[in-house]
Amino acid sequence: MSLILLSLTFLLFPAVVIYACGRFPAIDKIGAGIICYGAGIALSLAGLVPAGARPVQEAFMNVSVPLSIPLMLFSVDLKRWSRLAGTTATSFACMILAVLCATAAGFLIFEDRLPEVWMIAGMSIGVYTGGTPNLNAIGLALKAPEHIIVLANTADMLVCIPWFIFILTFAQRILNLFLPPFEKHLASPAADGRSAPDTDWETKDINDYRNIFSRPVLLPLTGGLCLALTIFAAGVGLYSIAPREYNMAVLMLAITTLGLAASFIPAVRNIDKTFQLGQYIILVFCLVVGSMADIRQLVIAAPHIILYMALVVYGSFALHLFMSRIFKVDTDTTIITATAAIFSPPFVPVVASALRNREVVISGLTAGIMGYVIGNYLGITIAYLLRAWGG
Repeated sequence: MSLILLSLTFLLFPAVVIYACGRFPAIDKIGAGIICYGAGIALSLAGLVPAGARPVQEAFMNVSVPLSIPLMLFSVDLKRWSRLAGTTATSFACMILAVLCATAAGFLIFEDRLPEVWMIAGMSIGVYTGGTPNLNAIGLALKAPEHIIVLANTADMLVCIPWFIFILTFAQRILNLFLPPFEKHLASPAADGRSAPDTDWETKDINDYRNIFSRPVLLPLTGGLCLALTIFAAGVGLYSIAPREYNMAVLMLAITTLGLAASFIPAVRNIDKTFQLGQYIILVFCLVVGSMADIRQLVIAAPHIILYMALVVYGSFALHLFMSRIFKVDTDTTIITATAAIFSPPFVPVVASALRNREVVISGLTAGIMGYVIGNYLGITIAYLLRAWGG
């Protein structure tokens, strides 16, 4: 019975967190992912995870990420994203390059201190170009030990909280000292003389779970979930015939590619709430991973991993600012693309609100979703290249 209760907690607690984030702005600023991960750690520390729970935790861990990725990619419109404004595209490209440089530097520094540094490098590239789904997908793809995935998630949370506080408070004023300020544009009138429709609906789409159980939403969404399960099954089929050393990488890249391919089908791309459902499954994953935390392993292994992740986050941000100055990218665009890469799309509206600039919301969401798309490819590829390089 205790394992059933634990499973229900994993499945239902994220719904409570989403409700609280919708009701209380202060909780929303913390982020549902961080709250779920912290709650999982609290379960572990309080001794509320029953004996024999490991198989249940592993089952949730191994299924949730591969299932969530196609759902989150179904709504991607690559043709639309390809028309990303030049300044935002430049800033996002600079951010990706900065993450790659900082990751390589960290690899060279920690190569002799962290045996799994090539795995952590791959996960770092994933999480700091896309987000938590990429980190965990790459960790599974590289067959990283469970405690390394848990430690990477913990280090990411600890390192990023001070960065996020800085972004929400002083970043805009400080960066305006050496980057151009954002030039705001008034909305152009529509053909009938009224104001052009507000694109803020995209912000609501990414965080709005309302009406998800209504019949017009639920039936197509169930079809989308079945398609995601089919893609997962196809990935497992490829996994079964791939060389053992690379079978998890084949699985993750297959579901990423098939999920992206499905997004070109309008009937799939227009299914409402697929992104939210994928996001919800990731929250379940965060709760499960947190509940697997081992304090002894955190104390022993965490310092080097925390230092590595800190180098990637703050080193890449410094490089990003340097390149933004060279290419004359404005402050708000620099901040919003960095937020999209380091934190992921759900945090974009929060930061845009702190910047008092709604115009950068769409740019940030676009950059973040493109990060979801490329994160797995980059992370897995670079990780194997670093492993080969390091011998």
